[in-house]
Amino acid sequence: MGLGAILSVLGVLLFLLVFGVLYVMFHGMAQLESRQDRLHYKRNGRLVNRFARWLAKYEAPHRHLSDLLESMRWPLQAGGFVLLCAVLFVTGAAGGIILFHSVKGAVLLAALLGAAPYLGLRMSLVQRQLNTQLDFLPAVELFYQCYLITGERQIRNALQRTVEEKRLLGPIQSVFEQLYRNLSVRGDDEGSLRIFAASLGHVWADYYVQILRVALAEGHAVGDNLKELITDMRKARRANQQERNKLLEIRIANFTPILFLALFIGINLYYNPEQAYYYYVLDPQGRDMLLNAAVLIFVSFIMGLYLSRKKM
Repeated sequence: MGLGAILSVLGVLLFLLVFGVLYVMFHGMAQLESRQDRLHYKRNGRLVNRFARWLAKYEAPHRHLSDLLESMRWPLQAGGFVLLCAVLFVTGAAGGIILFHSVKGAVLLAALLGAAPYLGLRMSLVQRQLNTQLDFLPAVELFYQCYLITGERQIRNALQRTVEEKRLLGPIQSVFEQLYRNLSVRGDDEGSLRIFAASLGHVWADYYVQILRVALAEGHAVGDNLKELITDMRKARRANQQERNKLLEIRIANFTPILFLALFIGINLYYNPEQAYYYYVLDPQGRDMLLNAAVLIFVSFIMGLYLSRKKM
């Protein structure tokens, strides 16, 4: 084995070691932040908190990240999440220089690793939105019944009764529980409704949020609006099922390149392991090909997320 091969293997091992250490470190940091949130205590001198205060100056991206993280109930806050992306970006740049010995490899690997947490967050959110889409209509119908029982004036009481009934299906139960909890303790009705809409991610949720916003802000009875919304959702149920089938096709198409790449590499490793190892690991052109394939797969996931948002 030549010197170049030894350096390449050492580079791979070093990259894996650094990635493992970073994963353990940020997992511990996420658990610590979660415990601190439950105790309502934060130390302002921590690096993550200083970074969060700097990020809070940019209101739009900070609010966007905060809403996404809270809607998925991830244990990281916006500052810690951006710091994680930044560390992975730097790690990717260093790993790209070690593995590919080129500016292209450093830039592409840095971009892939740096954007991976956000892509994972959005993919998890889309998966949750797909799981709750069909259950939203029964949930609104149950809320409408509870709203009528409570006198058509008390939105929070209707939400409380809806949640305590425990009749909501699947993940939609936790989404409504989060909405009721946020409206009860956050003191920010607009932010709570925004997080709820982000958790569901479709136009019917936006209409529902607009109805709740009017009821909470002005105290008007919205029974007729809820009844009209339920009627429209029932009429559109068949079209919603067709859109759901299209979303399933998009998600299957997203994972197809990974399956073909794994199949192609697996066949080469099975029939000629020595040559495959040389080409995929030791040869710079082979590593560059794998990097290009990873970039194309990453872009396909981004396109799939964009098309999913268009179909929601």
